[in-house]
Amino acid sequence: MEIKNKLGQKIKEFREFRKISRSELALKANLNEEQLEQIEEQGNVPSLGYLMKLTRALGVRIGTFLDDQEQVGPVIVKSGSEKNALSFSTKDKSARDHLNFYSLAQDKTGRHMEPFIIDIEPDIQSDYKLSSHEGEEFIYVLKGSVEINYGKELYQLGEGDSIYLDSVVAHNVHATGEEKAKVLAVVYCPL
Repeated sequence: MEIKNKLGQKIKEFREFRKISRSELALKANLNEEQLEQIEEQGNVPSLGYLMKLTRALGVRIGTFLDDQEQVGPVIVKSGSEKNALSFSTKDKSARDHLNFYSLAQDKTGRHMEPFIIDIEPDIQSDYKLSSHEGEEFIYVLKGSVEINYGKELYQLGEGDSIYLDSVVAHNVHATGEEKAKVLAVVYCPL
């Protein structure tokens, strides 16, 4: 079963185990019930912000839904063997999928951070949709260049540059120019 279907299935299982109706969980996560149904039944992937809201509403850490195996010790991921690409969608239907996430710790249970390699597709639009969620993010540019809208500020980062930001401030990360960018991102969200 691919990761998208596992994610929806795990959310549904936790919701049912906690005896929370679909409408209650949708309300707590600021989704509509139809969107939650699509996540649980069709494997649609919510934005990272909404996934964090779902985990908070269910009282679990975000890694609970991304875990693949239960490895307690260290997890090593060799170059090029990152786990399953995952593109987070947004509530806004006009937004496009331009971020492809590759987990670097999917096999580690009990983790409190989510490290990803993210491929960022180039874009031609300039009306970027900002999103926010609880927690903090660290982003390090491995290849190409990115622009980060952060609240009312705009930051340009090139290869080797990094930013540490509070995720509660509305933000958007996108590639600049015509080439794809690649970043290392570590996301932390408290329970």
